[in-house]
Parts: sequence; C-alpha cells; structure tokens
Amino acid sequence: MRFPFRLAALLLILAIVLYPLVWMVGTSFKSPQEIVNNIGLIPREFTPGNFADGWNKFDVNFGRFFLNSALVSLLTVAGNTISCLLAAYAFSRLRFRLRGIWFGVMIGTLLLPGHVLIIPQYILFRSLGWVGGDWPYLPLLLPQFLATEAFFVFLMVQFMRGIPRELDEAAVIDGASPYSIFRHVILPLSRPALVTTAIFSFIWTWNDFFRQLVFLSDLKDYTAPVALTLFIDSGSENAVGPMFAMSLLSLVPVFLFFVAFQRLLVEGINTSGLKG
Repeated sequence: MRFPFRLAALLLILAIVLYPLVWMVGTSFKSPQEIVNNIGLIPREFTPGNFADGWNKFDVNFGRFFLNSALVSLLTVAGNTISCLLAAYAFSRLRFRLRGIWFGVMIGTLLLPGHVLIIPQYILFRSLGWVGGDWPYLPLLLPQFLATEAFFVFLMVQFMRGIPRELDEAAVIDGASPYSIFRHVILPLSRPALVTTAIFSFIWTWNDFFRQLVFLSDLKDYTAPVALTLFIDSGSENAVGPMFAMSLLSLVPVFLFFVAFQRLLVEGINTSGLKG
C-alpha cells in the first residue's frame, strides 16, 4: 500500500508544479473573451494569432528583445566563467597577504541583498555616463567581468580545493609557473564547475528583470523580461493573450538550455561542493 500512496503524492506534487505552466500555455491560445471569462485550462477556441500579435505588438519587433536577452546572457556567461575562475584560482592555490581576510570579505558580500546595491551602482554608472549612453549594457556586463558574483567564486574555490595539490607540486618540479599550472592542470579539471557556473549564469540572467529594468531606458535595448511589462502598460485586455504567448516563447531558450546541459549540471553540482 505504500507504493500507490507515494505515487499519488508525487503525481499531486507534479500537478501543482505544472499547473501554472499548463495555465499559461492554455491562456496563450485563448481569445480575449475566454481570458476575461477565465473558462477552464484548455481554450475552447484556439487563437494562434496571439503569437503574431505579440511578436509585432510594438514599434520594435519582439525578436529584437530576444536577441538583446541572448547577447546579455551569453556575455554574462563569458564574464562569470572567466573572472570567477581566475579569482577562485587565486584564493584556492596562490598565497598572498591577507588572503583569508579577503576571502571572508568576499563571502560576506553574499549576505548583502542585491537590491541594496542597486542605488549606489546606478549613481556610479550614471556618473560615468553609462546609463542611457551608447553602450547601454555596460552596467549589466562590466561587473560580471570583475568577479563580482561571490557565489560562483565560492563554488569554484570549493571545487579546486578538492583537486590534489600533488598535481601542482609535480608541475612545479617540471618547471611549471603558476600560469602553466592554471592552464594545464586546474583549467582542464575545472570543467564541471565551469559548466555549473555557465548554466546558472545563463538562466539567472535570462530571467533577470529588476536590474535590466533599472539600467535600460530605450525600447530598442530592452530584454525579453522587461519588454513583457509593456503589454501590461498597454492597459487593454486584448494584450493579455499576446503577453502570455510571448511569455511562453521566453521560456523556450531556458528550457532548451537546461535540457541540453542537464547531465553536466548534475555532475557539476555533485562535484562542486554543493552536495549535502
């Protein structure tokens, strides 16, 4: 009797988790009348035109917003993987003065809510002329190339501490410099941690809304999460269907990215100091 109960419980949890997604998929194909009346999950009258209406709703094609999101997400992935890897190598392998103190300060930044830093960051970037300038994505991308994501640095440090130091010592005996040790020993063995960092960076950046809303001001520079709010600003019930249609399309890149790297993500979590 225990197995059917567990199966029923799992099916119930699965239904609760999938209900918002099923509701969003159904709403994206509903007519405005059905959306207002809120009739069931499955649309009685399929309205695929919501996708075309949402794609061409604004002066800027919605495909431009997807390209902006892809640009910001991919450059963030590159910035986090490169900068956090270098910082983690310094903290885990190199010896320098006050290393423990600086590492503690970095870990301490994890206690700061991101919203607390938005105002000073905005003032700084605005004084530099980066907000609303010719390079609108600098405030979003530059910090990622300076190892500001302490979570990823900590993740890689934990992983590198599991790499035997005997490998470093053997490389030193062969005449390797710290750079050569990093290039030929640490970097190849850090692949699981790098993959984990890349996946989380892409998903979090693609779904990010608040930071992008603060720093992006021109319509042509909006990313997909920010552009979705324009449907609400239109103040019309007719825009609800197109909004959910574009929301559904916005989930596709994240879903495909996760499916493609699911195995590597699990491997990276199991070997990067995040297991229980």
